[in-house]
Amino acid sequence: MTYDFIRILERQGMDSIAVDRDTAGDFGPRGETLPEFDPIPMWVADMNFPTAPSVSEAIIRRAGHPAFGYFAPRPEYYRAIIHWHQVRNGVTAMKAEHIGYENGVLGGVVSALNALCARGDYVLVHSPTYIGFTGSLEGNGYRMDLSPLKRDSQGVWRMDLADMEARIKEHHIHAAVLCSPHNPTGRVWSRKELEEAMALFEKYQVYVISDEIWSDILLDSCRHIPTQAVGDYAKDHTVALYAPSKTFNLAGLIGSYHVIYDPWLRDRVEHQAALSHYNAMNVLSMHALIGAYSEAGRAWVDELNQVLAANVDKVYTYLSDRVPGVELARPEGTYMLFLDCEGYCREHKITIDELQRRGVRYGVIWQDGRPFHGEYGIRMNVALPTSRVEEAIKRMEEHIFNPQGD
Repeated sequence: MTYDFIRILERQGMDSIAVDRDTAGDFGPRGETLPEFDPIPMWVADMNFPTAPSVSEAIIRRAGHPAFGYFAPRPEYYRAIIHWHQVRNGVTAMKAEHIGYENGVLGGVVSALNALCARGDYVLVHSPTYIGFTGSLEGNGYRMDLSPLKRDSQGVWRMDLADMEARIKEHHIHAAVLCSPHNPTGRVWSRKELEEAMALFEKYQVYVISDEIWSDILLDSCRHIPTQAVGDYAKDHTVALYAPSKTFNLAGLIGSYHVIYDPWLRDRVEHQAALSHYNAMNVLSMHALIGAYSEAGRAWVDELNQVLAANVDKVYTYLSDRVPGVELARPEGTYMLFLDCEGYCREHKITIDELQRRGVRYGVIWQDGRPFHGEYGIRMNVALPTSRVEEAIKRMEEHIFNPQGD
């Protein structure tokens, strides 16, 4: 292994809500951890690995110059994004003019909705749903129309096109939010699935806001298909949103971007994004992206995905083979697992609150899945050194899923 995915980082006191849970507010998991069990952060979508050396080197190199005044994005910023998408996703049509800065993906979602919809409009969203979509849409006056994803006979999450169409017709929906790869299920949509969804959206002239922040975290040779790549309608009617933050653990630096090909749509979205006068790039964030989207950054991500795939396999195999009543699909992307614990809770006559607190009690700091619209859900992050994942499995086996262990 070339890069450091083994070292256990000491993050306490280093500005991380993943481990400093008292700073997470209502966002953090509930319950106290026994003093003899060190907390294993497996909740917020934040990796517990050092970032790629090329990122740190780029930031340090720029920080060596002692002036941080007003600036404009370098041409290298746009070239890095264009080359990244060309190499990783086969995108050949992207130009600098198609790329626009966003402080965050969720801000970009809201800017796009503000450009396309009126307050009070229904917006189509799949369920389970990323908690950030719920807060952003409802907080800005939009109503979510949740179309449930369904697991097929092989346990794979699928879109329900008939349900999507019924909701579009009933509520005269003009915009849909797509998550690709999907959070929290980890589904990586195939080209055929995206083509079918876009055909439905074209039928009703629905615009698509596609959150593709997870598009670099791919497991087991899965391939990300950019939503804009599946047809002419998709290219001209999609606002695609990306960031290096999930891939390189850079959320604390702030810095996302949109890709919009149609000039009319791009002008409207960028106008909405500019209204606050606070949607502006950070110079160190710009250099972090340039360092991330480099040849060295690509090599780091390829190795990261191997580590994550092995971690996912360990937890998925344990839960599937050893814990009756817990159902989950094996993620194809992301580093999150979404557990449905209804069968376990009913069999052992405990509530999902009790099960979640039991996990935290023994230091497995996982996340309540109900805000993601999973009634008996737990969301679990496996982006940690494998030794920490193995320790979490040991605690689940000996204490958490053992009724006598509580």
